[in-house]
Amino acid sequence: MTHDLSLIRNFAIIAHIDHGKSTLADRLIEYCGGLSAREMQEQVLDSMDIERERGITIKAQTVRLNYHAKDGKDYQLNLMDTPGHVDFSYEVSRSLASCEGSVLVVDATQGVEAQTLANVYLAINNNHEIVPVLNKIDLPSAEPDKVRQQIEDVIGLDASDAIETSGKTGLGVQDLLEAIVRRLPAPKGNEDQPLKALLIDSWYDSYLGVIILVRIHDGVIRKKQQIRMMSNGATYQIDKVGVFTPKMQDVDALYPGEIGFITASIKSVSDCHIGDTITDNKAPCAEPLQGFKPSVPVVFCSIFPVDSSQYDNLKDALAKLKLNDASIDYQNENSAALGLGFRCGFLGLLHMEIIQERLGREFDLDLITTAPSVAYKINLTSGQQMMLHNPADMPDLTTIASIEEPVVKATILVPDEYLGAVLKLCNDRRGEQEELTYVGSRAMVVYRIPLNEIVFDFYDRLKSITSGYASFDYELVGHQVSDLVKVQILINEEPVDALAFLCHRLEAESRGRQICERLKDLIPRHLFKIPIQAAIGGRVIARETISALRKDVTAKCYGGDVTRKRKLLDKQKKGKQRMREFGKVEIPQSAFIEALRIGDQ
Repeated sequence: MTHDLSLIRNFAIIAHIDHGKSTLADRLIEYCGGLSAREMQEQVLDSMDIERERGITIKAQTVRLNYHAKDGKDYQLNLMDTPGHVDFSYEVSRSLASCEGSVLVVDATQGVEAQTLANVYLAINNNHEIVPVLNKIDLPSAEPDKVRQQIEDVIGLDASDAIETSGKTGLGVQDLLEAIVRRLPAPKGNEDQPLKALLIDSWYDSYLGVIILVRIHDGVIRKKQQIRMMSNGATYQIDKVGVFTPKMQDVDALYPGEIGFITASIKSVSDCHIGDTITDNKAPCAEPLQGFKPSVPVVFCSIFPVDSSQYDNLKDALAKLKLNDASIDYQNENSAALGLGFRCGFLGLLHMEIIQERLGREFDLDLITTAPSVAYKINLTSGQQMMLHNPADMPDLTTIASIEEPVVKATILVPDEYLGAVLKLCNDRRGEQEELTYVGSRAMVVYRIPLNEIVFDFYDRLKSITSGYASFDYELVGHQVSDLVKVQILINEEPVDALAFLCHRLEAESRGRQICERLKDLIPRHLFKIPIQAAIGGRVIARETISALRKDVTAKCYGGDVTRKRKLLDKQKKGKQRMREFGKVEIPQSAFIEALRIGDQ
């Protein structure tokens, strides 16, 4: 294979969820002979069990394909299949930063949706050449002309020469490959310069250690070469160089413009930073590459092992997952109720759910997770500012001047018959309408909504009121001052930190009552009365009482004067009062797990 840069094309496939990216990638692999018909399976690039079960792409995957074009030349195509969900946009941005062009897949039956827009703008910001593709053209409900017009009206891309394909039947795949070769630019690079390679991704393999995915910008990377990580100066000798076809295939070297993997017996997970520059140890490059913009966690929750002896296992598991998913952020936390654990930051609720599931499956851990919350900015009376990730750490109210909550700009695309219900939902969630435009029979609404209102069940509610037709995307736009209060849950007049939460004053009472009612059913009865209260500062806003278990102390009295019974009952009453003062309420961990799921209701 020649190392002529003009014969290489690096591109990412971008689209909204379920528009057929992974299926179209299957057809490209099949057409170029990456896998034989016997080895093929549906969505071959979705390698994780969770991806297959849920039918979504979570990790961006890379494949090298060799294509013999109509001009008689053999081209090397490096394809990156990216996720479509808003929570995994960091994966998409990393993939786009490693390529020169994008293939924009739009479902010919659904048209342009919220995530289509978000991903296109990411590609445009990376100065990508974009090839629009109308997928699922074989379906009877496909409307290619209408969708072409939509792409031009909403996105502003010329879609007159958009390629019509079907990921299912393979229709139009050759036209797409020709368009990739003809319309996308070749990468730039010089193999005589010192080695300069971008670390795109990494993951842990129990046999090979850390596997690193790299994109070569200058120089050549070979086996037995000594490399250096520019961020921390760590040096390694390369054991293995290869590419994905999509099977792992060893090669002698990787040249400029190429994407492949290397292993170097890296055992320490902390030495690999995504976005780092890899260079030659003897002849290093002068300047590191720009790297990636760090991800900003949006949703926070605490994770604790059910069995406290699994704390070290959880720590190792999070370190290995961070290697594979750089957007997780975590730090140590200690809770009086739940023991040692970690406070973790995620890019969204689905991201949080996927990470919890991966920790359980891949590392065999039983976990308790607290209710998700967001990061608040607290302005103190002393003029200082602090970020509050955990409601339990909130400073004394007398020292707080104001509390600011994060606000997002939410873009919702919805068929116009459901518009009224969507506007009502956004207004109920304290949203402010910024824009309302129509594209054919679809409305595009832009709202400013506090992130706290979206975190719990906004997406599920949106899908249910629009019969699943609405699509939704959001981005953080800053903070705004709001009337927020910390609601503390007291059990037998003792505050329980794990159940504390921050919310708007108008919703505090209903949410406090909801948790109290739930706990009343979850905490077993004791020999004394247990009050469960929700309080803002010293003011109780909701209360439920678990009645005491009664022991029949008068059972031994058969007949006789009523004062004998009265005396025994009074003695029991005093004992119960004393017990209530000194008794400890045992809250089972299952009650914590159930109570913290209250946000999902």
